[in-house]
Amino acid sequence: MASKVTSAVMRKGLRVLGVAIRAEKAVFTAAVLASSVYGAMTVASAWALGWATENVVLPAFRQGEVGTGALVAGVLLIVGTALLKALGVAGRRFFAGVMQYRMQARSRRDVTRQYLRLPLAWHHRHPTGQLLSNASADAEAAWAPLAPLPMAVGVVVMLVTAAVALVLTDLPLALVGFLVFPAIALLNLVYQRRLSPLATRAQQLRAEVSEIAHESFDGALVVKTLGREDAETARFRARAERLRDANIAVGRVRGLFDPMLEALPTLGVLAVLLVGAARLEGGAITAGTLVQVAYLFTLLAFPIRALGWVLAELPRAVVGYERVQEVLSATGSMEYGTAALAGDAPARLEVRGLGYAYGDVPVLSGVDFEVEPGRTTALVGPTGSGKSTLVQTFVRLVDPAEGAVLVDGTDLREAARGAVSDVVALVPQQTFLFDDTVRGNITLGLPVDDQEVWAALRLAQAEGFVSALPAGLDTKVGERGTTLSGGQRQRLALARALVRRPRLLVLDDATSSVDPQVEAKILYGLRDAAATPAASTVVVVAYRMATIALADEVVYLEHGRVVDRGPHDELLARCAGYRNLVTAYEREEAEREALGADEETAGPPDEETAGPPGGEAAGRSGGDLGAGEISTDEEISA
Repeated sequence: MASKVTSAVMRKGLRVLGVAIRAEKAVFTAAVLASSVYGAMTVASAWALGWATENVVLPAFRQGEVGTGALVAGVLLIVGTALLKALGVAGRRFFAGVMQYRMQARSRRDVTRQYLRLPLAWHHRHPTGQLLSNASADAEAAWAPLAPLPMAVGVVVMLVTAAVALVLTDLPLALVGFLVFPAIALLNLVYQRRLSPLATRAQQLRAEVSEIAHESFDGALVVKTLGREDAETARFRARAERLRDANIAVGRVRGLFDPMLEALPTLGVLAVLLVGAARLEGGAITAGTLVQVAYLFTLLAFPIRALGWVLAELPRAVVGYERVQEVLSATGSMEYGTAALAGDAPARLEVRGLGYAYGDVPVLSGVDFEVEPGRTTALVGPTGSGKSTLVQTFVRLVDPAEGAVLVDGTDLREAARGAVSDVVALVPQQTFLFDDTVRGNITLGLPVDDQEVWAALRLAQAEGFVSALPAGLDTKVGERGTTLSGGQRQRLALARALVRRPRLLVLDDATSSVDPQVEAKILYGLRDAAATPAASTVVVVAYRMATIALADEVVYLEHGRVVDRGPHDELLARCAGYRNLVTAYEREEAEREALGADEETAGPPDEETAGPPGGEAAGRSGGDLGAGEISTDEEISA
């Protein structure tokens, strides 16, 4: 079984190398030529040393002097072959590096491009740590054998040249040397079979450690606030120790075989010297010939190892390559049409018979409604009713399994690539800011001037706190905007959407960390066409009564279906589910006030049964909070 596994890895590894060679033919050819020069000059240097021994060194011992011509020729031969060999080494390493880094960069670009092409549903099924590993460690491992590959090819040239030189120099000594090469090949084969499964396992564990590390760092806030540092450290330690053990196992195999591979050529040199000394004494060969053959074996000892290096890297390369190919061959990328969504007026949104499911779990079914241009519609429903999934279809993060989403009568699936994002902007629940300046986070490379940026900030009610920042628009907000409060981050995210002048603006609970008074100013501003850079149709996922009341129409969902729709006051009167949901916090507050009045009448409460003041309702309503202050945002965020 081990033999079959090794043979399969070998075949796959050679196919991986073939992919690189076909992709970089010119660079690989240059690297092999340079390596061949190195190999040929290695053999030539042995011949040059033998010639110099025979014609310069021995005459100097015998006669006490050396002719100038012979001395100059010997120096030129040795120096010339050394220079050519150095050029071969430099060329081989340069072109091998170019080939390796080009292939790694190409894989990283292809993987990243594929990530952007694949729909959000695909990303939901793959942890972020795994995706990072695919684009970094796996892409690097896939092409690791390319660094020693040209040298290994040059070694083949060297071995052929050396074999010819040995036969032409002295056949008996050549036969002694030839016994070493099969032994090295056999040892390399055993080495490969022992190392292959261990190296494969180590590469897999390396990716798993990367996944856990990213998840731990990304969830640092949760880990710290829940006091799970020790548990998370133990989880990471367990996988890291498995990786350590796997790497140690690889190191043990290398530690066992590397000295043996190093010793075999040396044993070959000793055998050549023993046999050669006997032949020298019998006059069958000269001292120069013996020096030439012995030195040649000495030079061959190190380059032959390059074959082992390539073989040792193949298992890791196969694992990395296959993991990269899993991403590149993933299906589910979105198809695009040619339709344009151009225009300046607010867009008309239509949702027709929309259905969506996560795997076998239906989330939305038969959703029908429309939003007239320039109007504000609130999507309201209990947790899990499908609101966030629904708004993701508006910006085509996901495509509905049934039905369609139309903007100005055009099915979004028929729109050209990039057309939807030019017209529709989504501000999601979870605000993400880059480790960049305020300006950079709002424009994201969009060619707009500061006047337009300030206009968007003004509409998002963010102009005040941005002006108060140390460097204004040039203030760096830190990774994920850690220097800002939750409400400030949400307002910058809103400004980022507004500066693009969307014709349809979708807010997925995007003002939850902003106090109600500021939120009201934002929504009133969005409804006022004169105050906006370009008037927008607005769809907002809302929970607060104050927010919902500002909408022209409310669409109420339960269990992925539209239960009712209409003005807020009408739904309050006729829809019991809607009324119970939007008045839940007010009813809870009224009950608390009534309970408080009863307790005042009955006397002071018992300390053991008294609850904390305020409670969830107080924190959720936020009706008495001040508008626009940083501390207010921080309190709401907390």
